[in-house]
Amino acid sequence: MADSAHILVVDDDREIRSLLRDYLERSGFRATAVGDGAETRRALERGHVDLIVLDLMLPHESGLAICRELRTRSDIPIIMLTALGDEVDRVVGLEVGADDYVPKPFSPRELLGRIRAVLRRTQAAPRPVEARAFVFAGWRLDTGARQLTSPPGDVVPLGGAEFRLLSLLLAHAPRVLTRAQLMDLARGRDLGPFDRSIDVGISRLRQSLRDDARAPRIVKTVYGEGYVIGVPVEAEP
Repeated sequence: MADSAHILVVDDDREIRSLLRDYLERSGFRATAVGDGAETRRALERGHVDLIVLDLMLPHESGLAICRELRTRSDIPIIMLTALGDEVDRVVGLEVGADDYVPKPFSPRELLGRIRAVLRRTQAAPRPVEARAFVFAGWRLDTGARQLTSPPGDVVPLGGAEFRLLSLLLAHAPRVLTRAQLMDLARGRDLGPFDRSIDVGISRLRQSLRDDARAPRIVKTVYGEGYVIGVPVEAEP
């Protein structure tokens, strides 16, 4: 991980913005500080950002709403700043896609450690292929409509966890994804905090794909490593 990563700080408190921007720059990062959702969008349009430190309580638009919107179009890492004791908000923040949270009041040193840890984890993950749809073994997954179509042309319903797992495996094919990577990348409320939930999701996905669990052809298990798509995948831009 290079400490020259660009960090976007979003907080309506001018003093906190200034403190964090200066501290991050002294620590070797590039830092931009803004005060609300509109300024956040403008900053993201102006250039690449490697991680966002996002305050939960913002004027006009909450940090949760901004995080939820970003997750519809970006996997940029997000660390949420929350008021001490707001456990429900922290849980909701993680469910809508935040990678970590730091309760206020916090020490800049603690936040710096969290930033470095999240960057190490996310930059080590393989880069996905972005596509409007994936075609594989006669099947087609429309990622925008969240619709899986079988080779004969029937629409096959998928649960939220199964859709996320299939999307991730197709986007990273032909790489093997470990359970830990799938857990970290999926960030879904349908997936519990244990490895077993990934296995259950894979089992349900195989049922939807009519993939023989005893000798799966599409979603294959790589023992001791994780899961991989075992057939050629074509991405439709």
